[in-house]
Amino acid sequence: MSACVPTRPADPTRTDESSRTHPPHSPPPKPPRRFRISGADLSASGAVFLIALPLSLGIALATGAPLQAGLVAAAVGGLVAGRLGGSPLQVSGPAAGLTVVTADLIHRYGWRTTCAITVIAGLAQIGLGCLRVARTALAVSPAVVHGMLAGIGVAIAVAQLHIVLGGTPQSAVLDNLRALPAQLTNVDLAALLLSLLTLAVLFTWPRLPGRAGRALRRVPAALVAVACATATAAFAGISVTKVDLPSWSSHALATMPEGPVLGLAAAVLTVTLVCSVQSLLGAVAVDKLASSKPTLRPEARRSDLDRELLGQGAANIVSGTLGGLPVAGVAVRSAANVNAGGESRNSTMLHGVWVVVAALLMVPALELIPLASLAALVMAVGIQMVSLHHIRTVTRHREILVYVVTTLGVVVLGVLEGVALGIAVAVGVALHRLARTRITHSVDEADAEGQGGTHHVRVRGQLTFLAVPRLSRVLHQVPQGTRCVVELDGSFMDHAAFESLQDWQKSHVGQGGKVEVTGRAGTRIAEPASASNSCCRPWTPWRNHHCDRPQTETAAPPAGSGGYQLASGISAFQRNTAPHVRDELARLAREGQRPTQLFLTCADSRLVTSMITSSGPGDLFVVRNVGNLVPLPGAESGDDSVAAAIEYAVDVLKVQSITVCGHSGCGAMQALLNSPPEGGAQTPLKRWLRHGLPSLARMAAANQPWARLAGRAPADAVEQLCLTNVVQQLEHLRAHESVTRRLQEGSLELHGMYFHVGEAQAYLLTEQPDEVFDQVEPEGELHRA
Repeated sequence: MSACVPTRPADPTRTDESSRTHPPHSPPPKPPRRFRISGADLSASGAVFLIALPLSLGIALATGAPLQAGLVAAAVGGLVAGRLGGSPLQVSGPAAGLTVVTADLIHRYGWRTTCAITVIAGLAQIGLGCLRVARTALAVSPAVVHGMLAGIGVAIAVAQLHIVLGGTPQSAVLDNLRALPAQLTNVDLAALLLSLLTLAVLFTWPRLPGRAGRALRRVPAALVAVACATATAAFAGISVTKVDLPSWSSHALATMPEGPVLGLAAAVLTVTLVCSVQSLLGAVAVDKLASSKPTLRPEARRSDLDRELLGQGAANIVSGTLGGLPVAGVAVRSAANVNAGGESRNSTMLHGVWVVVAALLMVPALELIPLASLAALVMAVGIQMVSLHHIRTVTRHREILVYVVTTLGVVVLGVLEGVALGIAVAVGVALHRLARTRITHSVDEADAEGQGGTHHVRVRGQLTFLAVPRLSRVLHQVPQGTRCVVELDGSFMDHAAFESLQDWQKSHVGQGGKVEVTGRAGTRIAEPASASNSCCRPWTPWRNHHCDRPQTETAAPPAGSGGYQLASGISAFQRNTAPHVRDELARLAREGQRPTQLFLTCADSRLVTSMITSSGPGDLFVVRNVGNLVPLPGAESGDDSVAAAIEYAVDVLKVQSITVCGHSGCGAMQALLNSPPEGGAQTPLKRWLRHGLPSLARMAAANQPWARLAGRAPADAVEQLCLTNVVQQLEHLRAHESVTRRLQEGSLELHGMYFHVGEAQAYLLTEQPDEVFDQVEPEGELHRA
């Protein structure tokens, strides 16, 4: 029995609060999402912590700051920058790139004023973030950035070499270089041996061979190197200077800055510049690493650079206030975070928590570490900042002068002065390239004595308004009525130069002459479509090749014109396209093919694989057959062509994905529907189409869902069979041994694709439970089958 509860009549003028919040027929609200930490983030945070702990102490030692300052910066970088920054997987903390700057500030103004400078630099970073200028910082020439890091690396290595030898470094790089001969005559043998042990372990640990070596390499080399040196010093009773962590009660905090205003402003500018550029470049590098991890969520793959600048600014404010070193994004720890499987900002924040726990509970263990071991660790980091890869890159781009000037400027003058000098040289080099244009005129020797010789005008460099007078003077040296070839060997031509060249060309042609404008190496530059009967241009998006014919020609080709079309097409390729692809094909001929994808599709002539996938030479390993069929293993009756192609692509070429692509209006699927190859005369075509019978059975099965196309039902039975056939052939693919093995390893992906010829629209099979082909928008992302 239920009790009757009297109710009050509903007041139509009164709106119940719950009805406003939740409509009467809506599902109950979901419970609030609980904070969860994945196992991958937990393990990645541990790996990053093991790297950050010795490096933070070593960087603090190299700057001359209190050793706790390195731990404070590491903790704040993880917690504050990790929570507020725009790069979820970038790890922030005390960076080696800031060592020279911080050491100079401590020497000039003292530690507490340096902390105040860090706070003001953080405020400046927040201001820059609010102005949304983060992308502008990336406009600095990479040669300047790499030169700055190389100069800082040289300064670090030279300074720490004195500690490795048992001495004390000076404040300036040149002073350290001058004092090095005297230091070599007064070496502390114990400190040197511990340093050599640290370096030996640091460089050999990542190269341990075998399965046991792979397991051991999961422990960071920096931690193992410092631990080995510490254990050796403890068990052997070696007397050396060790880490001294004063009580946290005596830890120095920031104070009001004291010193000349201009000097303090320059110091703030230097810290802001170095912290910001290093953090932003690190965020871009982390995005590149994250893009190779398909399991990461989209929000973890792309950084918000303006938010990252705000997060770094907040971290510097907190770190400086608490007496910590300046904070910036650190490439080594960030790469370790991504490679260890970090999935979100939780791994970065957790590493900060572990640093806090270590700073409070592991002080006795930290005080056993020899200073010489930390100095050797930081010296190795400084040496690695002089990257041979960067030197080769800037040399290839003819910017070695900028790199060398920046490096020497940082070493001799300082970071801010060196960067400013490098930027000035980079601007000068760019202006020199822009203004330096060589224009020459010559005549073919064979025709030099005749009146109809071919004249050549060669332009080397960028063609700007500065070169227009010289260009005009040389062009007017070409006699009227002659043939002239103008060769432009440059990547830029401004409006003034274009107009001058066009005016002369019209005038010369009007007087009976001929003009041909070519690019580098004599490749002909295509004329505008309005100036010729051809709308096809070399190396442009695909167009109907019939447009090479005059517009008055009928659509139907004359009988027996196939040979002419073939020869004409080859000739057009040799003339227009081959010069553009020759270098790339030569590289592929040298290196061999390295496709990333096996593309299995129909032999239909309307299906142009390179067009619908925007791919080029060397990108796809293509297998085409009637009906895009994948026979089951052993079912080809002596013809193993498809199975052989799959095995070769998967086991030899190591492709990363396989795509089965069907298309609309497939004749093979129409033949399957009209006359299944089960009886009668078995022609070669019918024997091949029997591999499509499982697709026909799948479509007819009552327990199998029908494939859908972007939320709608297929237009007819042929389209339904085309879609079902793609799904069925993916099942056949999984039965092949090589494919099964790679799928289990997680190193291979399968994709289903459908191309509607009449609509020029591609569809991809999604991960939904039903067989759904989603439309690919112009800016859409691929879905994995």
